[in-house]
Amino acid sequence: MKSVLVSVLSVCLFALSIADVQAKSDSSHSTSELPEYSRVYDDQRDPFADANAALTLAKKTNRNVLIEIGGNWCTWCHKMDAFLLKNPKVYQALHNKYVLLKVSVSDYNENADFMKSLPPVLGYPHMYVSTASGKMLLSKDTAELQDNGGYSKDYWLAFLNKWQSQSVEQKL
Repeated sequence: MKSVLVSVLSVCLFALSIADVQAKSDSSHSTSELPEYSRVYDDQRDPFADANAALTLAKKTNRNVLIEIGGNWCTWCHKMDAFLLKNPKVYQALHNKYVLLKVSVSDYNENADFMKSLPPVLGYPHMYVSTASGKMLLSKDTAELQDNGGYSKDYWLAFLNKWQSQSVEQKL
């Protein structure tokens, strides 16, 4: 019985590792290739410096900036990150069409000066879309991207497609 259990666990672990490799190969942006400000919420980072770097990269790559406000304490922030990693099509669309800027707010560091420059946050995580020149286009409650108690692939893809750089430039 023990050897059967070990065999089943080995097969499951192997399948998970293959799925992980496939998910990473399906995405043109692996997590390790992204700037640190796109990967983690960090109380110690300077959001103004990170925003300048994100805007510079957005200009260079003809993308908009998606600013994500949240923190390591935020349960829904972790759920959103897990959703994106489990959905390579959404993850790839996000990083192909936007420069992601994660800004941490916490009891330790509220980043009050940076937050004053943005419309009010309705809840966490909260997102904003900005052009590469810094023009604010949208303030978005991420609850609008949920369906049946979790994030929706269809809602995410519709949102990302609607606010991507090319369509925004055509409207302006």
